[in-house]
Amino acid sequence: MNPAPRTVLLTGAAGGVGTLMLDLLPAYGYELRALDVVPVPGVPGAVRADLADRAALREAVRGVDAVIHLAGISLEAGFDQIVAANIVGLHHLYEAVREEGVPRVVFASSNHAVGFTPRPRDGEPRVPVATPHRPDTYYGLSKAFGEDLAQFYWDKHGVETVSVRIGSCFPEPLSVRMLSMWLSPADCARLLHAALTAPEVGHTVVYGSSANTRAFWDLSSARALGYEPVDDSEEYAEKVIAEKGIPAPGSADDLYLGGHFCVDPPRWPH
Repeated sequence: MNPAPRTVLLTGAAGGVGTLMLDLLPAYGYELRALDVVPVPGVPGAVRADLADRAALREAVRGVDAVIHLAGISLEAGFDQIVAANIVGLHHLYEAVREEGVPRVVFASSNHAVGFTPRPRDGEPRVPVATPHRPDTYYGLSKAFGEDLAQFYWDKHGVETVSVRIGSCFPEPLSVRMLSMWLSPADCARLLHAALTAPEVGHTVVYGSSANTRAFWDLSSARALGYEPVDDSEEYAEKVIAEKGIPAPGSADDLYLGGHFCVDPPRWPH
C-alpha cells in the first residue's frame, strides 16, 4: 500500500457524505481542504467555490496530494442543471487536477449509473463492476459519463481515479432497498482511505457498500484496493422491514438496482 497522501481536497464538504467524512477521515492522517458552493459549518478556511469557476478550482487543488470529489447534484434534476454541475463541472475539476499535477482523484460515482440493471435474486451471482452502464436518470447518466471521463484522463493524461459507485451512505439504512446497498459512514471512510492509498489503480471502478448480508454487488474490486468492510445492514433489517414493508413484486424497487429512481426519482434540491 502506498503512503497516505497528506493533504486531500474534499469537494462537496457541506453535503451529507462530505460532512461525515470531515469527521472520520482525519483519523487516517489526512489534512482535509474543504470546498463547497455553500459555507461549510465548523470548518475555518473552507474554500467556497462553484464548479463553474475554473480559476477557483485550480487554486483549490494547488498543492494537494489527491482529491475526493463529492460535489455536484446528487439527485435528479433538469438535464441542463445536471450537465452544468456534473458534466461540465467535473471536466473543470479534472482540468484543474491535470494542470496542477495532482496524481489521483476519488470520484463519487453512483449505483444509478447502472440503475436499470435487474437486481439479482437469491442464488444468483452478485452484480460485477463490469456490468454495462444502464443509467436510470439524468443524474445516473452524468455518473456514467464521469466514469468514462476518469478513464479518458487516465489513458490520455495519466491521472489516476478510483470511481466509487456509492450506494446509500447514512448512519442507518432508511429503506428495504438500502439494506442491500448501505454504506456505513465508517466503511465509507475505510473505502476512501483504501482508494487513496492503493498502488497503481489506473482507473478502477468499485462498488461502495458495507458487508451487507443482502448485498446486490460484487465488492471484489474494492477489496483488491485493500478495503475490508466491517458493518452489515442486517442488524437494522427487522426494524426497517416492519416500518417500510417488503417492496411489491413487479415494482421498481423489486426489479432494478436503481429502485424507485427508475420511475419516480427524488428531485434536487432535497
